[in-house]
Amino acid sequence: MPKISAVIITYNEEMFIGKCLASLEGVADEIVVVDSFSTDNTEEICKKYNVRFVKHAFEGFRDQKNYALKLATYKNILSLDADEALSDKLRDSILSIKDNWKYDSYVFNRRNNYCGKWIQYSGWYPDRQLRLFHSEDGTWGELNLHEKFILSNGSSIGKLKGDLLHWPFTSIEDHNEKMGRYALIGAEEFHKAGKKSYFFTPYLHGFWGFFRTYIINGGFLDGRNGYMICSLYSKSAFNKYKHLRQLNKNRSSSQ
Repeated sequence: MPKISAVIITYNEEMFIGKCLASLEGVADEIVVVDSFSTDNTEEICKKYNVRFVKHAFEGFRDQKNYALKLATYKNILSLDADEALSDKLRDSILSIKDNWKYDSYVFNRRNNYCGKWIQYSGWYPDRQLRLFHSEDGTWGELNLHEKFILSNGSSIGKLKGDLLHWPFTSIEDHNEKMGRYALIGAEEFHKAGKKSYFFTPYLHGFWGFFRTYIINGGFLDGRNGYMICSLYSKSAFNKYKHLRQLNKNRSSSQ
């Protein structure tokens, strides 16, 4: 039976890491946690489970995950974030293919929880994720935020039943703070890639972000939570391109 290495990166994840690790029991043959020097109880919680705990300075989400892949003993990788956990149905699906691995990689749906409620629309579901794969068939790529595992050409992809459960924000305040931080990181990544932002660009992306998630993706059907999710997404999109415009100006003035 092929063995699976579960790989997780962490930083101050004491709220959800226990739930994440517990969901992996009986599924993962090895759990590797790469921690960015947490100052809370993350390490103590991890030690209650049979994990390999490695400290490594944070290099960005993409690069941190690629570093973690190198530490895995087995080539079959199950990659989770610390605020995610396998649902019972997804656990069963993974167990059912361990001795019948037909595809190079597998995707499954992620279900996101917001302020205690599971979100059905707002662009948050089904939120398909590729998280079960052979490490030699690709690499974590794209930006160092909202990174994706990029498969090599010709790799086959299967679909598993069950949801990956996700608790991305603990409160509206937490959501607002993280989206502000992500806007800065996104602007810096875009700037490195040579992207431009003009006077109208932040407004265009802010408007489109809200319209797409609230109207096209049905965020209005999620009630008040949907409105908050879509509004903060719009605000983050606006701020990302606002920051990018300032970075563009700074570069021009220094030349």
